[in-house]
Amino acid sequence: MPFHQTTIPDLLLFEPKVFEDSRGYFFEAYNEQLFQQEGITIRFVQDNQSKSSYGVIRGLHYQLPPYAQTKLIRVLQGSIMDVAVDIRKGSPTYGQAYVVELSAENRKQLLVPAGFAHGFSVVSETAVVLYKCDQFYNKESEGGIRFDDPSLNIDWRIEKGQEVVSEKDLALPSFSLCKNTFEYSR
Repeated sequence: MPFHQTTIPDLLLFEPKVFEDSRGYFFEAYNEQLFQQEGITIRFVQDNQSKSSYGVIRGLHYQLPPYAQTKLIRVLQGSIMDVAVDIRKGSPTYGQAYVVELSAENRKQLLVPAGFAHGFSVVSETAVVLYKCDQFYNKESEGGIRFDDPSLNIDWRIEKGQEVVSEKDLALPSFSLCKNTFEYSR
């Protein structure tokens, strides 16, 4: 199966089937029927793409309900450390971070449901990241957590002093102070 449950409930790693030959490779990066067969009934409405250099850290970001987003993240060029933090109150993994390397080479994708803060760091010279969202961007519902919050203990795999973080992300609150209305339900 191309879907793998991670150590955090509802956070899935997707590894598409890749067909390679002397010409190169082919794979379906997204197939609605395949996702639906796995019980994933998401209607994506927006694609976002970014290009960043080594050391850039983007995040940790999320949108609050009713504009909360599920994201499907993939890398078109380069390599990133992709991070999802469970911020669903009552979850058995509340406050835990999941970190996975996504790259153009390994073609893995992370499906990050609503209720998670998301971010990534660029560990290659440059990286181009594409992610699908099931809700449109809504500025008023933005939320975030500071990338270096010690309670999260995230290893972004960037050398100390080489981090490149926006002023906006440096101003984000700690995990304990972030705006959060997400609840875990089973």
